[in-house]
Amino acid sequence: MEINKSKSYSKNYYILLAVIFVGYLVFGFSENIKGPAIPRIQTDFSLNEMQIGLLLALNSLGYLLACSFTGVLTKKFGIRFSNLLAFGTMALSGVFIFLSVNYTTLSASYFLMYIGNGILEIALGILAAKVFTKNTGMMMNLAHFFYGLSSTIAPIVSTRIMKVYALGRSFSWHEMYLIMLSLSVIPLIMTLFTKFPKDDIEGEKDTSFKEYTRDPAAWMIVVILSFGVISELAVGGWLVNFLEKVYKWNTNASSGLLSAFFFMFTLSRLLLGPFTDKIGLTKSLAIFSGASGIFTLMGIIIGQSAAFLFALAGVGIAPIYPTVMAILSKRYSKNSSTAVSFTVTLMGIGSVIGNFLVGSIVDLFRNIFTKIYGVENGLIIGMEAGYAFVGVCALLCSISSVILYNFLKKQNQII
Repeated sequence: MEINKSKSYSKNYYILLAVIFVGYLVFGFSENIKGPAIPRIQTDFSLNEMQIGLLLALNSLGYLLACSFTGVLTKKFGIRFSNLLAFGTMALSGVFIFLSVNYTTLSASYFLMYIGNGILEIALGILAAKVFTKNTGMMMNLAHFFYGLSSTIAPIVSTRIMKVYALGRSFSWHEMYLIMLSLSVIPLIMTLFTKFPKDDIEGEKDTSFKEYTRDPAAWMIVVILSFGVISELAVGGWLVNFLEKVYKWNTNASSGLLSAFFFMFTLSRLLLGPFTDKIGLTKSLAIFSGASGIFTLMGIIIGQSAAFLFALAGVGIAPIYPTVMAILSKRYSKNSSTAVSFTVTLMGIGSVIGNFLVGSIVDLFRNIFTKIYGVENGLIIGMEAGYAFVGVCALLCSISSVILYNFLKKQNQII
């Protein structure tokens, strides 16, 4: 899609922006409404923790599966098709979840929902790479701000819906999923009546997957994103646990600090985006992820009085994902389908391994130091070691960014 100043282009451009921004809103809702729903699902279907774990594991599998084939679909059928497929799949999964009557049908419906999420992750990334040709870092961060915004309010909204009494009945997680995933219809309709970039098929450089993997920068970008996402996601899974077991905080105080982290995280994507373009995309990765790692580790070293640093770490880690997407759109502008699919798929695998490592480190140090200092102190040391790994991953993200910067500098290709 060639950039021009015509009114028709301007109107179409803003509709495409709406598709991206609303798409990320829907994406954030679909991924984060499950928190309040899981306990209710567990009660209704009498599920044990292992079954819940299997349900969530299948989600990850569906997500990674979709990430792996969406790039191929986009090259063959276009960006419009991929977005329509994503939004349609998510809306349909909402219907199936609403109709679920047992664990088997729910698992199949959840799997379909995460197939849709995976398709949407890649499809929106490719579309954004085509549309955000100017101020790429700022626009990518702004797009992901909408994801952060919906992720922040999703648990609150889903809880409110499950308390509604209407049509002679109290709403449950069935109705909640139907309502929330039905929001996918909004960007789906916009997608139907919008002109999408044509160069996603005709103009793209026909680079094979094997040829793409020969670029050292492509692998370094995967490493950067993997470390960044591990550090980002691990906070949601481990911060509350850390605060309760190490500092003996109550659930409300621990959840409050986690909310503060997400608030700083979301605000960062809104405000720091323009700075990534001014500083330089690759250089900003090194600075922001390094700051996040330092804040996290200093919070552990200083102790409870510096717990606010855990929330402040959200400022540094928030721009990593969208800034990496901006780098991909700049460096691989003619091969964005392959670049986004390759990077996000391997990142997904890396983040699964990374989050497993956090738990493994906790267990390892707890077992070692329990024999020396007792059960309670052993647990505290284990939790500190595990959460320190979150900070170390942010620092490794920064170090990897410096390596990428030097590599690109030698080739006179600094982004």
